[in-house]
Amino acid sequence: MWDFWANRFAQIEWDISPLQCLSLFLLALWIYAIWPEELQQVLKNKGLQWRLLLTLIVVNTLWLLNASIQVGLHLHFLGIVTCLLMFGWRLATVALLLPSAFFSVFVLKQPAEFGAFSLFAIAIPLFCAFVLYSRSYHLFPKHIFVFIFVGAFINAGLSTVFHQFSWAFWLWWSMDYDWGVLIDNYLMLIPLLAFPEALLNGMAVTLLVVYQPQWLFDYSDREYLWRK
Repeated sequence: MWDFWANRFAQIEWDISPLQCLSLFLLALWIYAIWPEELQQVLKNKGLQWRLLLTLIVVNTLWLLNASIQVGLHLHFLGIVTCLLMFGWRLATVALLLPSAFFSVFVLKQPAEFGAFSLFAIAIPLFCAFVLYSRSYHLFPKHIFVFIFVGAFINAGLSTVFHQFSWAFWLWWSMDYDWGVLIDNYLMLIPLLAFPEALLNGMAVTLLVVYQPQWLFDYSDREYLWRK
């Protein structure tokens, strides 16, 4: 067991570049700007603590089921839209830093990529998903179908698009990846991931709506089912 973990840590690259320092700085600024008030509820509510812990374990497991194409090119489901609908986008952003740190160390094997990966796999996709969810709430009828199909299904598919495009830009900028390689080996796979991502989150949110609606951040039966 000791040899296994020693070998794992020996593979980790601890160097850090100026661009990686910049990404860590930008991440720190973003977290400071959006620091969630809901953290106080987490500290006081044991039920919320267990739900958050269970969700983070599921997300971490989901991210470990990844396919490595080339160095830096990893394909895996995100599951962040379900986290957004369960905890709100601010708390979800901060909480998902834990699986991001695990992924950066043990999968990417570059702890210095924690800032960039957190920005492009969590912060940017979650914020874009929140904007879409917010607009759909104000523009579309308050109906359970809209909540699940737009807020969860479509939103989750687009979160994959936001993530892969932003991560591809980072690899092009920081690692001098050729755009032709990124398009042929990474961006072309977006349709193959977007629909399963949408289906996964849509099914998860549907089950929550049916069996545990109180676990959703701002869902209400009165709002989506009773008020017509």
